[in-house]
Amino acid sequence: MDPNTLPVRSDGFYRTLVENASEGMITIDEDSQIVYANPAVEEILGYEPDELIGSSKMKIIPERLRSTHLDALTSYVETGERNIDWNGIELPALHREGHEVPTLISLREHEHDGERFFTGIVRDIGDRKEREERLRSQKERLDEFADILAHDIKNPLGVAQGYTEIANDAYEAPELDHIAESLDRIDELVDDVLELSKDGQFVGDTEAVDVASCVRGAWDVDAATPATLAVDDDVGRVVADESRFRELLGNLLGNAVIHAGPDVTVRVGRLPEGDGLFVEDDGPGIPESERDAAFEQGYTTREDGTGYGLAIVKQIAEAHGWSVSLWESDAGGARFEITGVEFLN
Repeated sequence: MDPNTLPVRSDGFYRTLVENASEGMITIDEDSQIVYANPAVEEILGYEPDELIGSSKMKIIPERLRSTHLDALTSYVETGERNIDWNGIELPALHREGHEVPTLISLREHEHDGERFFTGIVRDIGDRKEREERLRSQKERLDEFADILAHDIKNPLGVAQGYTEIANDAYEAPELDHIAESLDRIDELVDDVLELSKDGQFVGDTEAVDVASCVRGAWDVDAATPATLAVDDDVGRVVADESRFRELLGNLLGNAVIHAGPDVTVRVGRLPEGDGLFVEDDGPGIPESERDAAFEQGYTTREDGTGYGLAIVKQIAEAHGWSVSLWESDAGGARFEITGVEFLN
């Protein structure tokens, strides 16, 4: 077939392509007059293309930014020097209804019949900006929680450790050794969470970690509590930051005991696909409508809960390059699956 006769060579093909693009496209001339707008612009800014063609681009520019836009184009036409990133710059655009829309605009210059034109590819980034705002809000809440850890928990914890040491010197009771170990573990967890939230060091050095040993080390349940832990034989070893991994497991195991009841059975095993682990219980579970929210900072079903346990689980998992999801176990309880894990055997 002659390549010159292919449909992609026709002007109609390219026009159809542009008309059906998901991104908005607006073309202006050297005088900032809009000469073309594709249908996608209406979804982003509310204007039908015919409402924009023939008008100034200032129609879609917030008033406070109009002089800046006009000066930038005039300067470029006269000097050829770009003062913005043409490959993508975040700018607010004015919607037909009067509100501003956060957009990402990429610019291209081209000529036609001896005239210069500038085409902007416009993307609505409102959803992305909302996600960024939620992340900022969550980070602020985590910082507040870190402040509580650093001051309101660390100080009385130090006092408790001091008195436990004095009592242990006086009485040498085995129970006091257990108390001291628990207080030291709390101190370690507080330091880890502070590092996680303040320093941004989510994961340190990784090594081969025996999953079964790590699970049992993270199982911190009072002997009087009838909860049962079952670890499958084939869980093997994974590549992980052992301290962070144990913290992740401790949060999941503790979450099961707290929310499923003291007589819960918690099972840890390897996923059938071989690329991950599961932690499941036989408690009441978490409703499907709430499972996505369960990993958000501040989510809790208890009046005295902090709502940070599962958020920390997600952060530690993602810092390792893993994914964590929440499902229903065969017994109707909660089942957490961690995928993307690198196993050594």
